[in-house]
Amino acid sequence: MDVGANDVYLERQPERLVLEGYRRWSSGFETGSIAPWEMAWDLYNEALGYQDAGLAVAGLSQYVRTLKRCAACPLRCYPYDSQHLCVEECLTMGLIAGLQHDTDTAKFCLQHITCPQRCEEVEQAAANFAETLKNLGQVMLPVPSHVLTDIVKKGSGGIAH
Repeated sequence: MDVGANDVYLERQPERLVLEGYRRWSSGFETGSIAPWEMAWDLYNEALGYQDAGLAVAGLSQYVRTLKRCAACPLRCYPYDSQHLCVEECLTMGLIAGLQHDTDTAKFCLQHITCPQRCEEVEQAAANFAETLKNLGQVMLPVPSHVLTDIVKKGSGGIAH
């Protein structure tokens, strides 16, 4: 999905931390290299400072590790610093934002990114990450549920998990 007019959204620090953190942490799992994890650490350390970065990266790591284990299908993501978003990235953004704002969007995202038997596990890890970021003043903008519904339909050819 091209972002275009939404470039500013991805430049906001909370959204950038979630998206780029997800991409870099996922890349570390995919490649087996610690370089992407170090890049994630550098991003968080620069944005939050050493102590707060440690808290946030711990939450990020738990979330991505749990999601990877519990996902309904293989997870995809664009390379870091890309100005595009795939369905899984949109669902991750919607999930974390939804948990920060206590919206039904979080449940929608969970239903489409994880298998039904593992929703609670992923929700707990995501809630921990979302709450940590919120406590550090990194509050995402809410993502409207109709936007996510449209993305899921278009991204899966109308077939939802």
